[in-house]
Amino acid sequence: MSVTLYIPRDAVALGLGANKVARALFAGAERRGLDVTIVRTGSRGLFWLEPMVEVATKEGRVAYGPVTLKDVDDLLDAGLTTGGDHALRLGDPETIPFLAKQQRLTFHRCGVIDPVSVEDYRAHGGYRGLENALKLDAEGIVAAVRESGLRGRGGAGFPAGIKWNTVMLAKSEQKYVVCNADEGDSGTFADRMMMEGDPFNLIEGMTIAAVATGATRGYIYLRSEYPQAFETLKEAIVNGVKAGVLGENILGSGKTFHLEVRLGAGAYICGEETSLLESLEGKRGIVRAKPPIPALKGFLGKPTLVNNVMTFTAVPWILENGAKAYADYGMGRSLGTLPIQLAGNIKHGGLIELAFGITLREVIEEYGGGTRSGRPVRAVQVGGPLGAYFPDHLLDTPLDYEAMAAQKGLVGHGGIVVFDDTVDMAAQARFAFEFCATESCGKCTPCRIGATRGVETMDKVIAGIRPEANLKLVEDLCEVMTDGSLCAMGGLTPMPVMSAITHFPEDFRRAGDLPAAAE
Repeated sequence: MSVTLYIPRDAVALGLGANKVARALFAGAERRGLDVTIVRTGSRGLFWLEPMVEVATKEGRVAYGPVTLKDVDDLLDAGLTTGGDHALRLGDPETIPFLAKQQRLTFHRCGVIDPVSVEDYRAHGGYRGLENALKLDAEGIVAAVRESGLRGRGGAGFPAGIKWNTVMLAKSEQKYVVCNADEGDSGTFADRMMMEGDPFNLIEGMTIAAVATGATRGYIYLRSEYPQAFETLKEAIVNGVKAGVLGENILGSGKTFHLEVRLGAGAYICGEETSLLESLEGKRGIVRAKPPIPALKGFLGKPTLVNNVMTFTAVPWILENGAKAYADYGMGRSLGTLPIQLAGNIKHGGLIELAFGITLREVIEEYGGGTRSGRPVRAVQVGGPLGAYFPDHLLDTPLDYEAMAAQKGLVGHGGIVVFDDTVDMAAQARFAFEFCATESCGKCTPCRIGATRGVETMDKVIAGIRPEANLKLVEDLCEVMTDGSLCAMGGLTPMPVMSAITHFPEDFRRAGDLPAAAE
């Protein structure tokens, strides 16, 4: 009787040797006369346990991890194919505390199914949302998205239903749906995990959006640093067309939606929607002035719905289970679940999907297990390289849009990067300016010149040159960048800078105790 083994093809697992483990397991089983079938899945997001190998038994799946090449023969001899006992045996993966405490609505199939199999996707509840959407008119679909309280998961937190409604009402012979998959924020990987582990969830969400808005063509704008996701998406799209869930006459509805994947060229600024559209049109990725907004004049001048991967992938669950069921998760105006990505100096890094409202401290201590170094947490950056640095006394802030904004921070894409007490916050503030100077599209002066002047001024502070006067200059510079920049690249760069200066002032005045160099 054939035994099925599940081994991730996620980029993190591959980097830790998953392909070698898969080949060794197959060869080792063959030598022992064991009949095994290996299914390559996505990751469940427990990165410290990768590569995590699962075996299908009569009692359900049994996981082992982290499995290395040298463990393979021991595992097979210990009865891996029947769920045998071993030091690496983790038991039922769903009962691992890191997973068991989560509320996985969007990621419930990730790490479970064959990512490029339509049949496997549908066997695990896929396309029920689209089937329900096809029973509604466009207004009904948009109403469900609006009533769910879903907000853009890319960073801005704009209500998705309003954006969808605007594109739906726009008059045009051609409309587009564009997915912003240019996931460039530090400490973020949810988009990549989804595209590598459950791409049909994204495809289904974009298809529902197309039906709702009247679009017939769609594009996934993918960052060039995700080659595995690129290949997986292309294969999934081909299989989707063959299965009748993409292309002409979707599920026999008479609706048409053609989807393509386009690779970016490594520019962080193309995560901003208008720069993305410029790049998608084959131009240099620079920010467009708004208005007009992309919902009315976007790709090739036509009405275009632009949403992030996590926004689109929340939609199938909403259409399957209802807007109220989704809105029952979360708090206040932050409804549903947030895919939290825990990285940096952390013991247990990975993907955590929970309802809005959990605190930063709970995420870091209960899920992350504290710092990997064992030293105290000193700073936590939330929301990518343009997010604020939070000190220990702010770690009880709930992860929701309004609570974070009240502390002059942002949720962003849900990335959390942890630093221990060895971090130099003056260096981190300097890095924020340096990052902006490097990644600015150059269109507006406050961002292009402001970031460069910021690096120069911060260098003076660090060198102990008139620190008080130069810190005041940094503050003035940040005000100009916030108020005068054309987009969030320059507008949000002051957030990590000012939060570092506000919460960790000792790091900026330490150099002032040294003999000041000549200006």
